[in-house]
Amino acid sequence: MSKELPITAFSVRIDRWIRRIGTGLGVIWLALIAVIMLNVVCRYVFSEGFIELEELQWHLYATGFLLGLSYALVEDAHVRVDVFRARWQTTTTAWVEFYGLTLLLLPFCVLVLVSAMPFVSYAFVTAEVSQAPGGLPLRWLIKAMLPLGFLLLVAAALSRLTRVVAELFGVPAGSKSQ
Repeated sequence: MSKELPITAFSVRIDRWIRRIGTGLGVIWLALIAVIMLNVVCRYVFSEGFIELEELQWHLYATGFLLGLSYALVEDAHVRVDVFRARWQTTTTAWVEFYGLTLLLLPFCVLVLVSAMPFVSYAFVTAEVSQAPGGLPLRWLIKAMLPLGFLLLVAAALSRLTRVVAELFGVPAGSKSQ
């Protein structure tokens, strides 16, 4: 197990903000479970299905997942190949994270943001609604979770990047170590 990365003033502010959002997302997961249970009861006990509940399920899931990506990065709970990472020295791990953040994650986030904005804008301008009869209105709102989630992921990645840079090149003045 490698040692923790140093903390920077920037990472403290961003991480605190994202942790609050991530903690608040717990309500979304509870709501999702409740909606799924209600949908199952309606369908199998009362033989009545509601498209609104089905759409609400994927709206809640998408919101929780997209906004939760940044929380996973801040908490260092994202998927990794720990078989390799566990054997590496802290410096090697930091360099892999540095290149992963700068060459993979951040460019991918920018690509998603550039692609998502017209997608969301079109849905907003056209007042897009569900195509299903009885579906949910305000389709732009769920589509807006895509750029919002990736903006939070960019913030989390920049926070993590400042910590990795502090590990590789020294902790700047005003920063502290964990």
